[in-house]
Amino acid sequence: MKDVDSIAALSLKEKIIQKKIVLAVIGLGYVGLPLALENAKSGFLVLGIDKDSDKVAQVNLGNSYIRDVRDSDLLQVVSRGRLSATTSFGVLERADVVIICVPTPLTATREPDLSYVTNAALEIAKRLHRGQLITLESTTYPGTTEQVVQPILEKTGLKVGRDLFLAFSPERVDPGNIKYTTKNTSKIVGGVTPACLDLACTFYSQTLQVVPVSSPAVAEITKLFENTYRAVNIALVNELMFLCDRMGIDVWEVVDAAGTKPFGIQTFYPGPGVGGHCIPIDPFYLSWKAKEYSYNTKFIEMAGEINAEATQHVFKKVYRVLNNRKKSINGSRILVIGVAYKKDIDDVRESPALRIIAMLLDEQADVVYHDPYVPSITLANSVSLKSIVLSEDEIKKADCMLILTDHSCLDYNWLTEHAAVIIDARNATKDVKTGREKIVKI
Repeated sequence: MKDVDSIAALSLKEKIIQKKIVLAVIGLGYVGLPLALENAKSGFLVLGIDKDSDKVAQVNLGNSYIRDVRDSDLLQVVSRGRLSATTSFGVLERADVVIICVPTPLTATREPDLSYVTNAALEIAKRLHRGQLITLESTTYPGTTEQVVQPILEKTGLKVGRDLFLAFSPERVDPGNIKYTTKNTSKIVGGVTPACLDLACTFYSQTLQVVPVSSPAVAEITKLFENTYRAVNIALVNELMFLCDRMGIDVWEVVDAAGTKPFGIQTFYPGPGVGGHCIPIDPFYLSWKAKEYSYNTKFIEMAGEINAEATQHVFKKVYRVLNNRKKSINGSRILVIGVAYKKDIDDVRESPALRIIAMLLDEQADVVYHDPYVPSITLANSVSLKSIVLSEDEIKKADCMLILTDHSCLDYNWLTEHAAVIIDARNATKDVKTGREKIVKI
């Protein structure tokens, strides 16, 4: 084993290759459950840990609450005894490899909240033993693995690189993407020491394609760059949307036309703002860390402002459309189509739709919504709404229909036929043949 002469490392590497390790995954959400499943399918014994007892119960019954994980696949590994779940951290005493897949949200002041990561590291430290590999997958700022997690683990007296092994390997989950899944998306891996990198690459390569980098910090900033790249390009096209709206030009036609160029451009589309756990949050992790080095990430922060402005743009568009029809937002019935942050998924994390609905309700609008994937929502002000059943009568009752998520299963020709006016924030009605005079693009 190159650069590794630790007996603990050699022993663990052999156990990994022989599929004799016990793997513990902390956090069974959009990242942790698919990862646990893939490792169980590859022959590892996997123990999932989650504080949500309902999730734990569903996993143990073989019922998936993640759309990207099929019930049949989950049931197969559970029934074979390859995967089980618990709310107890006590199972970490049995684990050879531990993967941390917990949330890393922002605080109310838009600063990184590492409390979930810290708590997971503290629980691991209580049960840490020689020869374990710990990997962090939660998206975070560069330096977290070595400056936050490593000191917690080494307070036990065990030394990273000699007694235990630590690495960072960012999740790259794209909910709802059927082409690129956990299984066929490569894994960036950065280890604290050469031994840590070797063991982490050995482990992940049993199920995935691995891309090693020189340090955890490189892996951490790589993930932030990937999502910041998307955020700033979405901001660029959103700003183009603002301009095209003033000029009376269809921004969707512009973007599609530009996308025909075979080089020099990657197509991004405008919308009502950005959502999901990554795009609205990760750039702030990077800009927050940059301030430690007396650097202001002006471009990144401006992108965040523009994407936030896109949400306001949609709200103002509703105001103008109703005003042109001699109606006030106050008292108008607005039917929102789609509240998930993107199409064909049930994820509402950071969804701009929730912010837009809250703004409309603040103006005393009568808001109802339909989303085939999201049966109910709770807004930041604790107001709860349930998805209505779409009918011809419900559509006709609305003064305005607002499409915020373009789910593929909806019949946009039928919606257009019965709607009074449609504000389309996703170009969902691009193939509608009749009634186009009712459609207003953002």
